[in-house]
Amino acid sequence: MAPFSPTMAAIRYGYGLSPGQVLNRNADDLLVQLADAPLKDAFFPMGGAFEARQRADDLAEGLIAIRPVNNDGERDRDARKILQQKAEQSFQRDSMARVMQAVFSPYGFHERLASFWTDHFSVNARKALPMRAITPLYEVEAIRPHLAGPFRDLLHAAVLHPAMLIYLDQNRSAGPESAVAGNRKAGLNENLGRELLELHTMGAGSGYTQDDVRSAALVLTGMTVDDRYEMLFRPRMAEPGQIKVLGVSYGGRKRTADDCLSMLDDLATRPETAMHVCRKLATHFVADEAPPELVTAMVNEWKASGGHLVKVYAAMLDNPRAWAEPGRKMKLPFDYVVSGLRAFGINQKNWQDRLSPAGDDEAALPTAAPQSVMKDGDEPAAMKPDGGEMVMEKPAQAMTPDAAQMQKPKNKQSLARTLTLASLRRMGQPVWQPPSPAGFEEGVASWLSPSQMSERILWARKASDSLGGDMEPKRLLEVAMADMARDDTIRVVSQAPNRVSGMTLALSSPEFNRR
Repeated sequence: MAPFSPTMAAIRYGYGLSPGQVLNRNADDLLVQLADAPLKDAFFPMGGAFEARQRADDLAEGLIAIRPVNNDGERDRDARKILQQKAEQSFQRDSMARVMQAVFSPYGFHERLASFWTDHFSVNARKALPMRAITPLYEVEAIRPHLAGPFRDLLHAAVLHPAMLIYLDQNRSAGPESAVAGNRKAGLNENLGRELLELHTMGAGSGYTQDDVRSAALVLTGMTVDDRYEMLFRPRMAEPGQIKVLGVSYGGRKRTADDCLSMLDDLATRPETAMHVCRKLATHFVADEAPPELVTAMVNEWKASGGHLVKVYAAMLDNPRAWAEPGRKMKLPFDYVVSGLRAFGINQKNWQDRLSPAGDDEAALPTAAPQSVMKDGDEPAAMKPDGGEMVMEKPAQAMTPDAAQMQKPKNKQSLARTLTLASLRRMGQPVWQPPSPAGFEEGVASWLSPSQMSERILWARKASDSLGGDMEPKRLLEVAMADMARDDTIRVVSQAPNRVSGMTLALSSPEFNRR
């Protein structure tokens, strides 16, 4: 039996401790979260998945209406700008709600897994305007319902979701011998085929070839998105004939969507996929250099269970190496901000008063998602209009050191944004905006830098000044780290010249930044 640690369970496998938190007693308590959490309503997207899907439909109808072909041949730039603003505003609200989902939820392990799998199957909401609306849906439709079932189901849902098909340009991919091959705008795109093998299943260096990448892309042809951002299969875009991937043939004279599903099923059961995914899980939760014996135990359970993820998680949590050597992982910025807000006792009942004063435009959050309207350039401007449906935009420009300073907001209304979305952008992990299909970097070397630590110290000081209230620094350290605070950290925090400095030191300590 693994040497279970309640404190480490909350820090290494959750989003940290909060005042009065009921600690897990054993690994089974962590696994129970995976059954209990889905029974609770998520705080994002705003109004739930149904209303979010309606917003996506409204955006689609708006973009269809302003197409030149439907608008007397003219581009209605003003109408497009209004659509962009509405989509951006909705996205900012959903992004804020996504942060608060992690802060409020008592199911830390479930939330961490949702973040892990959303990153494993990365998409970026900045790819195109429709992605603002469907990326929040992607997490609640494709990821969260499947993170405790067979990996096969999760793979199907993630790879074939409209967000993935748009992000990796699969919606425009057509076979060279397909019925639409003569259309000069149609051609084969290998993005999804490549990432399917390299990132989602087998992993780089696992034995597939460039021919396999191309063949996988050919099997995927026909899987596309309609004008209202729903996935569908278009036979006229599909490459005809038999196509061989990793020695297995798919299709025939007439291609169907089942060929694609069969390929995904086969990839889900390959031993290389088990090794790649188990190593990545162990790397995410335990150490940058995943302990080989831990990975082996997880892979063995994967093979025995047919890739049932709950059993793979159980194999990880039951292994002694899962509880050894605390502090080997660096918290990513999202984890740092969420655990900091939890340490200050931010919860569903008090967040409105403490982060967003009554009477402003950030709606209260009793049972629905929190709403926060971005102002004053907190996020990049919307895309330049060009009349098309899916327009690439420039990434947000890096801020200069002076501009990145955590200045006190001009008014209290912006405190919630200052301590969440704006800070995450400066720290390099904006919500639903990974730098590439590979997701955000995991390693300590990526996040333990002078600029990163400077941003975290600035956040710690701002949060301590704004949220610390009458809390004593030593009490904050006790809440945040419990029995994992080192003696020298306790001494330094206790000797701080004032409360804000002491709390800042607690949140800047090595223990709090690591897990």
